[in-house]
Amino acid sequence: MTYTLPALMYHSVSAVGGPLRDLAVPPERLREQLSALSTAGYRLVGLSEALDALAAGSTERMVAVTFDDGYRDFLTAGVPVLREVGAGATLYASVGHLGGGHARWLGEWAPAFGPMLTWSELASVASVPGVEIGNHSLIHQPLDVLGHAELRDQVVRSHDELEQRLRVKVRSFAYPHGYNSRRVREVVAAAGHDNATEVGRRMHTPGEKRLAVPRFQPTPSLSGADLVALVGGAGSTLVPRLKQLAQPGWRMVRGAARKAGRNLT
Repeated sequence: MTYTLPALMYHSVSAVGGPLRDLAVPPERLREQLSALSTAGYRLVGLSEALDALAAGSTERMVAVTFDDGYRDFLTAGVPVLREVGAGATLYASVGHLGGGHARWLGEWAPAFGPMLTWSELASVASVPGVEIGNHSLIHQPLDVLGHAELRDQVVRSHDELEQRLRVKVRSFAYPHGYNSRRVREVVAAAGHDNATEVGRRMHTPGEKRLAVPRFQPTPSLSGADLVALVGGAGSTLVPRLKQLAQPGWRMVRGAARKAGRNLT
């Protein structure tokens, strides 16, 4: 029997309106979703822990829980939910945006998502049992369109700064917007990461590339029962609907990120 690993991709733990509403899940909905998975018999862990267990031959039912970007609401709203339901997670920090400002790659929608974590707050997150800190690059721009020198700077500098400031091993990387290529994956591996994640919206299976782990994106419209069905194999019916809902928002974010990247470099 082949055991598969569902991985979840969250962003902000809040309620946001407008075209990017699916990038924010309110704490009460997050609690419902994760509690439903736990009740269904899944152990909820960070990505590196899940991949290590899978590689060791574990047959335990697990879900890898991840959060992208590094919004302050992960500390104030997300961590309490994780503690309440007994879940671990990986938080991917956009290193160049830390410091309490807004997620500039979101353009005009950034204020709705609230401030980013400060370095002090990220250190507090890193001390939470079961929470892994991962790398989400320097300034959150698509990496597959960058030249080699800029690509390496985005990946290596952010990885090294996280390790040096937090005094933790940073093993996992999340590609901004999910876009990657063999060239990008090689740079990510050379920087010291042993796993990385994209979007994908399907299960990860043993033998697949650890540097391109796919993830599902739970939205605020998904009930706990919906999410249990999704990770249990109902992806064939739910995923097309999720992709259709997410596409307009992702196009806007990618476009805003390109513009922000030009303004930030």
